[in-house]
Amino acid sequence: MPLSSEDLQQVAARTLAHYEQNAQSYWEGTRDHDVSQNIAALLKHISGPPPFDLLDFGCGPGRDLHAFTALGHRAVGLEGAPSVAALARLRSGCEVLEQSFLHLELPAQRYDGVFANAVLFHVPRPVLPQVLRQLQACLRPGGVLFSSNPRGNGQEGWNGERYGVFYDWPTWRALMMAAGFDELDHFYRPSGLPIEQQPWLASVWRKR
Repeated sequence: MPLSSEDLQQVAARTLAHYEQNAQSYWEGTRDHDVSQNIAALLKHISGPPPFDLLDFGCGPGRDLHAFTALGHRAVGLEGAPSVAALARLRSGCEVLEQSFLHLELPAQRYDGVFANAVLFHVPRPVLPQVLRQLQACLRPGGVLFSSNPRGNGQEGWNGERYGVFYDWPTWRALMMAAGFDELDHFYRPSGLPIEQQPWLASVWRKR
């Protein structure tokens, strides 16, 4: 069923409210997750000498902002839940923008890379092309975007208090290419397991 503008507002508000109400427990539950494979997948494809200007899109409580800063890069976060954004600033010392995916205001050609780890699947499908184009526009020429989403067969809807869309690889690839990206790499996570035990689809893209 098509989503109205009111439906989209509810999706954003209810999903962000979930993270707002669970900010501390979310930090405690995710701070030790090892996403070094994802970070490396982004950084190795960025051209030019470091340090890089990076946008951690949907940065959560700041785990990966801290990791990027520790590697010597200049990282900025973006987070829609105020309490989560405050935690990210505290944990990382980085600037964190407070924006919803429905109301993005990103600077043009500002970043060498965008790290979108476990976030874009929350964007309803009707809005995703617009969000991807905005991410493409905030990248410098030849900039790189990394994304990781739980994979599926096109299911879309509520999972508790969070909204999600679960794409297969051909559909995700088509969406990214339509938004002006060229494929660099894709893989399934966690690494080293049979495909049926790898629920995450990771992919790396260069701005066309």
